[in-house]
Amino acid sequence: MTIAARRPRVHQLLATLGYGDAIGNEVLGIQRALRAAGYESEIIVENADPRLEHLTVDYRDMVNDVNEDDLVIHHFSLGSRASRTAFALPWRMIVVYHNITPPEYFVGVHEQLVRQCYHGRRELLPYRTRCELALGDSEFNRQELEALGFTQTAVLPVVPDFSHLDVPPDPRVFDTYDDDWTNILFVGRLVPNKRPDDLIRFFHAYRRTFNPRSRLILAGAYGGFETYLAQLHALCARLGVDDVHIVGQVTNEALTALYDVADVFLCASEHEGFCVPLIEAFYKEVPVVAYAATAVQRRWMAAGFCTPSAIRFAWRRWSTR
Repeated sequence: MTIAARRPRVHQLLATLGYGDAIGNEVLGIQRALRAAGYESEIIVENADPRLEHLTVDYRDMVNDVNEDDLVIHHFSLGSRASRTAFALPWRMIVVYHNITPPEYFVGVHEQLVRQCYHGRRELLPYRTRCELALGDSEFNRQELEALGFTQTAVLPVVPDFSHLDVPPDPRVFDTYDDDWTNILFVGRLVPNKRPDDLIRFFHAYRRTFNPRSRLILAGAYGGFETYLAQLHALCARLGVDDVHIVGQVTNEALTALYDVADVFLCASEHEGFCVPLIEAFYKEVPVVAYAATAVQRRWMAAGFCTPSAIRFAWRRWSTR
């Protein structure tokens, strides 16, 4: 009688599993795919949103439960204790690089994040010899890995998973925004590199010049960025612009409703590793106008979405609604 060899386990590791964010949704989607294929697969974290803790394993609990033939998919976005512990364990490793925002965007806004981004970029370098494969979730990220000296690189696009949008929409959003006004939507964290300040300026010009019956809706977390949030409110007051709705992080039901009432998705972000909300907008059939920079430029220009003709199409559809 022969004993069948144990199938290698394929775990995922990341610093924080966040509720409703792009990396968190991707990690959950990959886990579903791995388990459906018959692999034992856990999500190993240092921290997790309380709503998701039951889906995770603390990295400290895995130290004595690692085999050399196990594989860990390490989602690298910031340095962490979990990352440094995983580096020292004997399992095989694939790094998935989600990009680290250049720290200068956060100077004067979030000094702790300045340090985390700086050290995270430095902490990435030793993985050049530790991992068997380094994957960028966009060609932009893959090219950055290559420039840093990683020799085996490829692109693993964000796993498309829209189950969080296939939920009944929150009727309260329709009560508030489903009218004959034009709804301009942005979804993403309210952080400086995503330039919500420019969105406010663009909206101010559009509202004064073309359409006073319009509103700007900014949906995304701003925890830890209260100083920057105050700066955005001050900008609105200084410009005298009304109908800027900063709604913060929303539930999946509210998010799908916001896409349902949106007339256009507007993105002015200057630095993106992938920008999942653009895909969500396409999935929800919302026209997109986006600033062609970093991963947005590399990915969407190649697909024809940010070309002048595409922008003119989006503008015609938007302005005639």
